[in-house]
Amino acid sequence: MLLVAVLPTFSMNINDPETNPLLVRSNLPFGAPDFSKIKPEHYLPAFQAGIDQQRQAINKIVANKRKATFKNTIFALEESGTTLEWVSNIFFGLTSAHKTPEIAEIEKKVTPILTAWENEISFNKQLFQRIKYVYDHEYNKLKGEDKKLLEETYKRFVRAGALLSDEKMARMKEINLRISDLQQQWGDLLPAATNNAAVWVESEAELAGLSEADIAQCKKDAESRGGKAPYCIVIINTTQQPILVSLDNRDLRRRVYEASIHRADGSGSFNTFPIVAEIAKLRAEQAALMGYADYASYSLEKTMAKNSDNVYAFLRQLIDAYTPYAEKETRDIEAYARRTMGEDFMLQPYDRFYYSAKMKKETYSLDEDEVKPYFNLDSVLVNGVFYAANRAYGLSFKERKDIPTYHPDMKVFEVLDKDGTTMALFYCDYFRRPEKRGGAWMSEFARQSTLRGQLPIIYNVCNFAKAPDGQPSLLNWDETTTLFHEFGHALHGMLSQCKYNSLSGTEVARDFVEMPSQFNESFASIPEVFDHYARHAATNQPMPTALKEKMLKSINFQPSYALGENLAATCLDMAWHTLPLKDIPTATQAAAFETEALKKIGLLNPQIPPRYSTSYFNHIWSSGYAAGYYSYLWTEVLAVNIADYFAAHGALKPEVGQAFRDKILSRGNTKDLMQIFSDFTGMKSPDASGLLRARGF
Repeated sequence: MLLVAVLPTFSMNINDPETNPLLVRSNLPFGAPDFSKIKPEHYLPAFQAGIDQQRQAINKIVANKRKATFKNTIFALEESGTTLEWVSNIFFGLTSAHKTPEIAEIEKKVTPILTAWENEISFNKQLFQRIKYVYDHEYNKLKGEDKKLLEETYKRFVRAGALLSDEKMARMKEINLRISDLQQQWGDLLPAATNNAAVWVESEAELAGLSEADIAQCKKDAESRGGKAPYCIVIINTTQQPILVSLDNRDLRRRVYEASIHRADGSGSFNTFPIVAEIAKLRAEQAALMGYADYASYSLEKTMAKNSDNVYAFLRQLIDAYTPYAEKETRDIEAYARRTMGEDFMLQPYDRFYYSAKMKKETYSLDEDEVKPYFNLDSVLVNGVFYAANRAYGLSFKERKDIPTYHPDMKVFEVLDKDGTTMALFYCDYFRRPEKRGGAWMSEFARQSTLRGQLPIIYNVCNFAKAPDGQPSLLNWDETTTLFHEFGHALHGMLSQCKYNSLSGTEVARDFVEMPSQFNESFASIPEVFDHYARHAATNQPMPTALKEKMLKSINFQPSYALGENLAATCLDMAWHTLPLKDIPTATQAAAFETEALKKIGLLNPQIPPRYSTSYFNHIWSSGYAAGYYSYLWTEVLAVNIADYFAAHGALKPEVGQAFRDKILSRGNTKDLMQIFSDFTGMKSPDASGLLRARGF
């Protein structure tokens, strides 16, 4: 039976909805957003309509003369903002993935409006009085998702400051508005800085070591960025740049690396440190207003880790185990380089990837250019990612060319369950372009809710290089696992079976949300899955057994760098957010603070810099991971435990996949997250011992 998503019921007497496609129910299959009709000028009126509609609904809740109950207060609030949520999901999908000048201008106008509206809701005393009354009188009577929704609603208001004095509440409102403004500035400045950091190259000879496809991409990137020189090396969001693996020209390697680390630290025309320092200071003040010693204490309270002591205990365990390996790894790479460069050669950060790759090639007789043709994006997606989801969960995918997208490079798939029932729509936006911020992510245009009859409408965004027309777009291994990773998030959204929208899918704590995605990476190297997608782009022949064995053995070659860069970034995040208000560095002190923080924790290693340095650490300054970047390592432990369970019970057995669906992927935030983990694994708590083993230590 075909299930059609029931979209929000829009009021028909505001902002002329007959002419605004954001304010009428879409006629497309599943109620998908109609990007063929949505224009930039539609967003501001639609946002205002959504705010007006929700304000009317909340006023009705507050004006109700009857005793506050779950139904007339909590339930009513949950359903009060459907229009605004719909418009926001669509618009903010574009601000990250397709930020045209028109979208950027609208964002500047709408961000303070939305922040003011969030303040108006959060500090509505009459509304909170009703919420508190229900919490005090009905919490112990409710069960299941109703009880969880009440708990989450009450705690959300308390954490926002609903119990503060009038004076402190007024200051919290000001802080919220200012942080919103600063994050918008960051969202404009960092992508501009990263684009500006691109390294221009005058001759093909300077690109020696790159494949023909990579050189063609450099030429294409130069043309798309104004043609200041014949070739251009684009800087990606991380500190180290994958292109350094292949560049023979040492000076060009240096230029690329320095462009990356200095993209936004004030050494050029761009400087994010003033934004960083002010956000950090405002967050520390928020925590102080709420009675916490620092922002991390305030933020971590709602996570699995609970507090910074537990986070640091977890990190120090990894740092102690990792450090001897890292030191030996660096010595080995430098010794290898000196065999050809001379005994006085001093290994620099921009040399590490280059010589490590040569060592890897020599150790395994493996040439990356020999491997790459087997990772054709289309095959990895359809014959790998989708195939694994079919084998494990019974899902199938049908491309829908009748559903418009916001960019012509995108694809849309209808997701079908094993009985043919439609589960979701899935949008793929995989190729990099100047309008897209760096990185890879998942989000949704509509979140699943059985109450609303709403099917999830999910999207993945990546930044892969697009091959010239008629040629396959090839991935490296890291990009291949990224595709599996982001689809793990997508599955968490697609397979949700929750009553309430605000509890469904990925609406879980940061130190749980990365678990399904990191676990899904494990499917990439399962032999049956690997053999199904790793086929030569020209011949469609599977990767030869000898090459496959060498390639898979090489995955964890010299694993210290990947763990070390993550640990360093995590500790930077914690260092910034465990400071009391009086100790927050100024903008001019920020770089020195980073150095001292890494030195103090034992991670000041020029050879293994943070994956993201302070000045371009988008996760913590703009993307919701403040005092939460540790979650990637924390959830990796959960993911390893779950992968071990799958391996022991049959990684592709339908009954194992169904249990994972039923006990984790479908549950959203409807139960205690540790209990959800235990329900599937049978473990009382996660076991961290497997993480280093899984990484090849």
